[in-house]
Order: sequence, then C-alpha cells, then structure tokens
Amino acid sequence: MNNRRSFITGIKTIKLLRNEKIFLKKYKPWGVILFSRNIQNINQTLKLTKSIRKLFHDNNYPILIDQEGGKINRFKNLISFENLTSEFFGKKFQNDSKDFDFIYRLFINKTSSLLRSVGININTVPVLDLRVKGCSNVIGSRSFGENPRVVSKLGDFCIKHFHKNNIGTVIKHIPGHGLAKVDSHHFTPIVKKKSDFLYKNDFKAFKNKKTFFAMTAHIIFKDIDSINTVTHSNKLIKIIRNKIGFKNILISDDLSMKSLKDSLKENTIRTFRAGCNIALHCNANFREMEIVAKNSPLLDKFIVKKTSQFYKILS
Repeated sequence: MNNRRSFITGIKTIKLLRNEKIFLKKYKPWGVILFSRNIQNINQTLKLTKSIRKLFHDNNYPILIDQEGGKINRFKNLISFENLTSEFFGKKFQNDSKDFDFIYRLFINKTSSLLRSVGININTVPVLDLRVKGCSNVIGSRSFGENPRVVSKLGDFCIKHFHKNNIGTVIKHIPGHGLAKVDSHHFTPIVKKKSDFLYKNDFKAFKNKKTFFAMTAHIIFKDIDSINTVTHSNKLIKIIRNKIGFKNILISDDLSMKSLKDSLKENTIRTFRAGCNIALHCNANFREMEIVAKNSPLLDKFIVKKTSQFYKILS
C-alpha cells in the first residue's frame, strides 16, 4: 500500500481502457470512484471492479460511489430510487420513529447488498448538510432536514448500519454546505454567517462522527477564512480536526469543480498543503488525471494506518 498515491480517480466507461490500465499501474491511486457512465448492469460492473482490484492485487482496494438515493442514483440504468431521499427519511424519523427505524435500515441493507454485489466498498453518504430555505437546491432533498440535532442523529444511524453491512461511509460536505446560495459545481459559494452561528448549526451536524472518511466543502466561510474554500483552508481544516472532532481520512470534493479558481495543478497542491489527506478527481479526463496524479504525494503513515483500520470492517 505504501507505493500508492494520495488521490482518487474516475474512469471513462464500462470497462478499463488500455491507457487507464497503464495509468493505474503507474500512478497507483488510493482509490477509484464509479459513476452512472461506468454502470451498465450487475455482471459488467462486477467484472469492472474485479479488473481494477486485479491490478493492485488487493481484494479490499477502495472503490467508491455516490449512491445516496433520490436524485443521486448512480444505478439509474438499473433501478429507480426517486422517492427514497434523505428528506423522506428525515420526515419519517420525525413523524414515526419506529417506521423510520425499520424502513431506513431496510434501505441501507438493500443498498449495501447492491454495492457488495458489484464490488463497491465505500458509499459517499451520509450528507450531513442542513436544509436551509432560500439557499441553493444543490443539497435540497439530499439533506435529512434543517435541525442539526436530527441530522446528526440520522447520520450516526446511517454510518453504523452501512458499517454493519461492510460498507465504508464518507460524511459530506464537511463542515456544511447547506448555507451555500450557489452550486459549487459552477460557482464559489461565500457564506457570511458568523462563526458562533456556524458552530451551533451547520458545523454541529458533523461533530464526532465514527466514520473513516469525510469529504470537504468547496465553500468560503468568510468569517473564518475570507480567501480560501474549506478544501484549501488550513484554518478550517484545523477546525474540522480539533473542534468538530474528525480524526480520520479527509478527502477533498472533486477538484474539477468550478468553485476552485486556480489551475488544476495548483488546486491539487493546495489541497494537500491545507491538510486534506486525499484529492478526489472524478471526470475521467485523462490529461487532468495525470496532472492530479503527478501532484499527489505517496500515502503517508497516517493514511496507511487509517486505511488498514477501514479494511477491518470489510470482512
């Protein structure tokens, strides 16, 4: 594991291309993330994940997916999860906690079974961003709701039951994306709320989560760091580590998003300089993949140790 590099990459299509095989062997990313473009059917996806793991001689090699339910459904070619949003589960919890317990557990069990059947071992859930009226709908129904205490509690439930099903989780978008008034895929959100408010609300939902992984928000919190997004902010990453209490592997959000304004090379370098452990790059643009790979360091002892701990929940 020591000769791998601290980045996650996407791939182009339903099987590994020749240049991707060469790339994976040469640069050895920490993990690979799949999207709908990579998923045609169950057998094909399993064949794809096996071909990735074969290159690394590692049956536990991290393969990730965003499979939240609702509109974020990477299995849309196979199955619909349209109504099964985090918002649906949040409302169910508040209206009937017994029904919630049964239905959400069933949802997690069945999602986990689907992921295991195709060789995926990390799901980038739960979304712990608050639902905030008047803000961008990029989170919207992906949120459990507006109450940080409820969102935190449902996040704990989600993490616990995915782990029981041998699937790792990634809390996102730490320390909170809910107040963003624009979509960070296209613009840089600037949040002007004071830090006292943030600690009691958005940041509170992320506190002390027992997950191996967290994903940063490409957002500027003006009262804390008026220049840098969380991904590039040493100040905010110190808050994530010390005040929010996240001590495990910190993954950037996708470095190809338009919220980040520098060159991809500079954005990659700054991600590590600020304190992120792993850089995420999703779009499978080969030229961009090479830039991220060349500017990502080898795994350090911290990542190796935490990855080994994660591997233990997989068996």
